[in-house]
Amino acid sequence: MPVTDLHAHWFPQPWIDLLLKEAEANGARMGRSERGHPMIDITGVPLKSVFRPDMVEPAIILKSMNESKVDVRALSLTNPMVYWAPPAFGLKLSQAYNDACVALHNAHPDRFLGTIMLPLQAPDLAVQELDRAAKLPGMRAVYMAMHVGGRNVDEKALWPVYRRCEELRLPIFMHPVNPLGIERMRNFHMRNLCGNPYEAGIAAASLIFGGVLDAFPGLDFMLPHAGGTFPWLIGRYDRGVAVRKELAHVKQPASAYLRRFYYDTVSHEPRIIRFLIDLVGADRVVVGSDYNFDMGYEQPVDFVERVPGLTAQERNLVLSDNAARLLRL
Repeated sequence: MPVTDLHAHWFPQPWIDLLLKEAEANGARMGRSERGHPMIDITGVPLKSVFRPDMVEPAIILKSMNESKVDVRALSLTNPMVYWAPPAFGLKLSQAYNDACVALHNAHPDRFLGTIMLPLQAPDLAVQELDRAAKLPGMRAVYMAMHVGGRNVDEKALWPVYRRCEELRLPIFMHPVNPLGIERMRNFHMRNLCGNPYEAGIAAASLIFGGVLDAFPGLDFMLPHAGGTFPWLIGRYDRGVAVRKELAHVKQPASAYLRRFYYDTVSHEPRIIRFLIDLVGADRVVVGSDYNFDMGYEQPVDFVERVPGLTAQERNLVLSDNAARLLRL
């Protein structure tokens, strides 16, 4: 069975070209990095995203896959995504990204899958684009940040999107963007080291306590970075459900929802993945590389091989079988 990487990022050239042409008319500034690569600077977004060739050119991505023993990659956007844009331009950016994924999948159908980007700042437009993109070849999941413009993911405005994802049997892959508390995380790369995994804990709590997982029982979510803080906080969440009046509406322990999520392997500590497998089951853990950031894996398969006590069955589930089931391949 093919090894499938479900956490890998791509900036398609047509998407960058659209930014170069129209971003400045829509509230962003385009420039060049010290090495001459296109770069976007958005008011209110601390991170200036640089579009490097290794995250743009398919030939480089394919070479990295071959070198890292990855057969298939499901590609996704990362910072800045599209929520910063006015709704109409957010839709246009989403369409450009989704169409580029389809073109890449058609050129390499055995190597690349796409995840659907949506302008969630305008849920009506998001549902419109979801219906369009879901019909396109190679689009196997929906991609969303762990907040939308500072709004948590249990916001009722997003529920029509969740309902349609459930109806279409499309899982939602989550990813941090602009983590909260940036004013205290400007040094030492804490925005990434701390902020990204903290976001996962907040997103999972919002989906559980906000009733999203109860309202849409057939909808799967994937958390990156091995679930971030979420698996480690589950005892506190359970205690809160048991004793806090703010959670009196929650009818079962938070731990009952652990298996409503899938979790990737980007933890950088094999013992954490062993604990995660024991906690949620080997059938809920999938390969991630976080391509191509220095906080990701150059050899994601080799990392899996270092997980203590990994059985042959668990190995096959993590490397291949779980992704095939989740994406209905």
